[in-house]
Formats: sequence, C-alpha cells, structure tokens
Amino acid sequence: MRYLSIDFYRGLTIALMLIVNTPGTWSHVYAPLLHADWHGCTPTDLVFPSFMFIIGVSMWFSFEKYGRRLNGTLGWKILRRTLLLFILGLLLAKFPNFLEDWDKVRIMGVLQRLALGYGLAALLALILPGRWLMGAAAALLLGYWGLLYWSGPPLEDPYSLVHNLVRRFDFDVLGPEHMWRGKGIPFDPEGILSTLPAIVTVLLGWWSGQLMQRHQEEKSGAVRDLLLWGCVLAIAGLVWDIFFPINKSLWTSSFVLYTGGISMILLAFSVWALDIANGRRYATFFLVFGANPLFAYVLAGLLTKTLLKIKWYETGGEEVSLFGWIYTHVFKPVDAGAFGSLLFALTFLLICWLVCLVLYRKKIYVKI
Repeated sequence: MRYLSIDFYRGLTIALMLIVNTPGTWSHVYAPLLHADWHGCTPTDLVFPSFMFIIGVSMWFSFEKYGRRLNGTLGWKILRRTLLLFILGLLLAKFPNFLEDWDKVRIMGVLQRLALGYGLAALLALILPGRWLMGAAAALLLGYWGLLYWSGPPLEDPYSLVHNLVRRFDFDVLGPEHMWRGKGIPFDPEGILSTLPAIVTVLLGWWSGQLMQRHQEEKSGAVRDLLLWGCVLAIAGLVWDIFFPINKSLWTSSFVLYTGGISMILLAFSVWALDIANGRRYATFFLVFGANPLFAYVLAGLLTKTLLKIKWYETGGEEVSLFGWIYTHVFKPVDAGAFGSLLFALTFLLICWLVCLVLYRKKIYVKI
C-alpha cells in the first residue's frame, strides 16, 4: 500500500521553501519566515532539513525493487542522479550567464547539498548492515562535533561565524571566490564539510521509511512510533544544544537531531491526515507540488532569476528590476510592510503551482 503522506509532506516542504525564498522585499519579512541569524532555529530553518529527510523516506521505498542492496544498476542510478542534481545546481546558479564568470561561481548550494546528501546516504544505507549504519551515523555526528570543537583557534569560539572549521575548510578547498557571501564574509551554509552531518538527516528519513513499512497494514502504529521517536530525537537535540548549539548554517549535530525529530513528528501528522483520516481532498494543493518537487524548485529559481535579471533605468537614473517593479507597483500599495511582501510570495507560489497543476493533471512527472 502506498503512503500518500510522503507526497503531501514533500509538497508542503516545497511550498514553504518557495514562500521563504521569494518575499517581495527582504526589508519586510515576518520573523518566522526568516532564518536564525546564527545559533537557534526558526520555522524557516526546518524547511531544508525536512526536504533532505523526506528524500531519505522516499529512498527506502524506491530502493525496494532492488532489494535495498547495492548492485551495478542501482549504483549507476545513484551516481547518475547525484551528478545530475549537482550539475543542475551549478547551472541554476549560473543562469542565464552560462558562458562567463565561472571563476566566481558559487560551487555549493541547495541542490548540490541535496545531491551529495542523497548519494552518500544512499551508499551507506545500501552497504552497511543496520547496526553498522547506526554506528556510522553516530560517528558522523560525534566526529563532526569533535572536529569543530578541537580545531578552533585558541581562545576563540569554535562555533562562531569567523572562526569555525567549516568556513576555514571551504575557504581552503573551494576558495573565497566560489563561496557564498550573504553574511558579509566568505562562508557557505551548504559547504563541503557541513554536508557530513547532513547525511544523517537523510538517514533519519531512511529509518522513518523503514518504520512506516513495518506498520503498513496498521498505519496508526507508524503514527505512534514516529511521534515517539520524533519526540526523543527533538529532546536529545535540545539537550545537545547546551554543548553544541543548534545552528543551520553549520548544520550542527544538535540541529540534525532536533530537526530530524520535528520532521518525524510532522510526518506522523501527515500519515494520520492523509493515510488514516483520508484527507486527500483537502491536501490536493500540496500533492501537486509533491508530484514534481524538483521541477517546482527549479521553475521557481529560474523565474526568480529572470525577474531579477530584466532591468531598466527609470526617470532619474534609478535601476529597477522587473521583480522590484512588480512588488513596488502591485503589492506595496496594498501594504508597505511584511503583509505586502508575503502577498508577493504567495502570488509567486500560486503561479508556480498553476504550472505544476498542468503537469499533475496530465500525469507528467519530471524526474532525474
């Protein structure tokens, strides 16, 4: 029996991702729709790990036809998907200037982390027996904590923006020209080293899928166990936060447990609402996104970049983008604060949804 809740959860995550990524203006955004500045966790910080988590859940069910054992066919499929996702992320970062400035392109990003997290988690899950896999996950989380703690400069906070090992590692390997600068200095929240604990986020989804299949005939059991383990992990993450702060930008081990636990709790609600209470008719909006999550994300990225790239000079010499013009002339007059900015994001979301709805009705599913 199929779990409709997986498509719902995936679609809900994509919808939230599009909303938080495309406000009309970053000057006016409701606080829950912003990332934590550094340590801490807002509702927005739950979105990305939730997507990695649901990838792990989907992996459990999609690998069933291969016996969940690594072979040539499945290995090639994993490698191909990993490479295509990574390349797609690079191309999206370069759009539309594909032939210039490759010496300054940001190498890592959301799709790149999804690619590496998926590929490495898939290999570990298929190669290692159950207890060994759990041991590997624990080693990744504890080892990552030790690396960051013991490698910090003397008398400096090893978890600070400037002095953390994640930044220094990416600086040496990628170079500052290929790193994100959203915080004013070269630092990449989707960097190479911090991808290691993100693998465990995917594995938590893998184990959740295993739990769901165990209760396939009595799905209330899946809800119960997901809630139980979700609470245990979330509490463990909060306790670990005392020693290793919850931090999305560093993807700390406490962040992995805390967000993984919340993801399990939300998945439990999804199973109850969709697979037990039969709430499909109320969830169609999210199922549309859930059927084509990658397409929806790439479509939103391309549309956003296109709106930002189309520019002209208005009277007075001020440069204006089409994105900014639409917000200023359509949504800002409605409300010049956070509501108008959110209204822009919701309208943008609806446009992307309408495109995905056409594919959904025609049963077209874009996959790689």
